[in-house]
Amino acid sequence: MTQTETLAADIARLYELPAVKAAAEADTVDRAIALLDAGVIRVAEPDGDGWRVNEWVKKAILIYFRITVSAPIEIGPFAYFDKIPVKAIRPEDGVRMVPPAVARYGSYLAPGVVMMPSYVNIGARVGAGTMVDTWATVGSCAQVGADVHLSGGVGIGGVLEPPQASPVIIEDGAFLGSRAIVVEGVRIGAEAVLGANVVLTGSTPIIDVTGDAPVEMRGYVPPRSVVVPGTREKAFRAGNFHLPCALIIGRRTASTDRKTTLNDALRSYGVAV
Repeated sequence: MTQTETLAADIARLYELPAVKAAAEADTVDRAIALLDAGVIRVAEPDGDGWRVNEWVKKAILIYFRITVSAPIEIGPFAYFDKIPVKAIRPEDGVRMVPPAVARYGSYLAPGVVMMPSYVNIGARVGAGTMVDTWATVGSCAQVGADVHLSGGVGIGGVLEPPQASPVIIEDGAFLGSRAIVVEGVRIGAEAVLGANVVLTGSTPIIDVTGDAPVEMRGYVPPRSVVVPGTREKAFRAGNFHLPCALIIGRRTASTDRKTTLNDALRSYGVAV
């Protein structure tokens, strides 16, 4: 077995133990969280055309919560009381972090990430060159790719339990407009554009209206899609009302670079960001 496979087996064993017994092997758990913090292991990773969840990494985070005791944390003038320390950012990491942005220990920020005053939770991974704009939040275990733009107030949901549940996936080059919300393991394909206030849950209808007939899907936005908020009518006993959905109204082209394509998409489809 490789060292990672041995660690995974140890974590799986500790996960089945009561917290007091698992705490006796805290060094094993600490080693897993340190690897997660360094980006050596991750909660989920690409697997062909899909993604594979590494359940044992989630289990390591859950054990870490169980066996760690809250303690005072002082950072300059700020004082906290929590189980998990703040992630240490060093100049050599190549990450720009604007006060009072916070990334929790056990998250990974690749070189070139910019964090405006925002928040990244444990288990999350943010790829190279990604902008996490003001008051955006990246929830636990979310996987955000490279060259992504999370506009102001974007909410990326987190998920820890059950361990097999897929986290939110934002693939490379995606652009999420202001106050967009993506939760419940929704996957945003590469270079997709979400307009302002788009809300996607696991059950939100995502309707492609670019063809002769609507095509409905859930939990997945195809690559390079341009998505805006929408509604559709549904009949109830009390009358007909409109429920929220998301509309795919076009595509970013592959023939131009990302910035040009994004600007073209916003102009062509009138997408607010």
